[in-house]
Amino acid sequence: MKIGIAADHAGFEQKGQLLAKLREAGYAVHDYGAAEYDSEDDYPDVIEPLARAIARGEVRRGIAVCGSGVGVSIAANKVPGVRAALVTDTYSARQGVEHDDMNLLCLGGRVIGPMLMWELITAFLQAEYDGGERFERRLQKVIALEQRALRGQ
Repeated sequence: MKIGIAADHAGFEQKGQLLAKLREAGYAVHDYGAAEYDSEDDYPDVIEPLARAIARGEVRRGIAVCGSGVGVSIAANKVPGVRAALVTDTYSARQGVEHDDMNLLCLGGRVIGPMLMWELITAFLQAEYDGGERFERRLQKVIALEQRALRGQ
């Protein structure tokens, strides 16, 4: 599975560690930035390339890290086709994919440690969308909501 990763200054160190672990685990990973530590960078600038890559299908899933995970989640969800969520437990990491077809996992580099972060990523990447009738019905409603918003309705 090809995945993408991005982080601002508050998740930069974790991103480097995660890149190594993901590659070691056999994932094809594309780093969407930040390319270097910059204490003045802004999470919307960092998350946009990853979010657009997910929306275009260049990567199947993404991982984003900022200080709390909230900022990257909010910004990523502005890109049509992205279903991002801040997750802090393994149930939600798995269920977000299985029930909601979540394609971007957002994490807080200042609020969770490396072991939990890896457990969340593992649960997220190993999960598959269920596609059952009720989940698909709900997903189509979310997509329709997004389309109405794009048309200004």
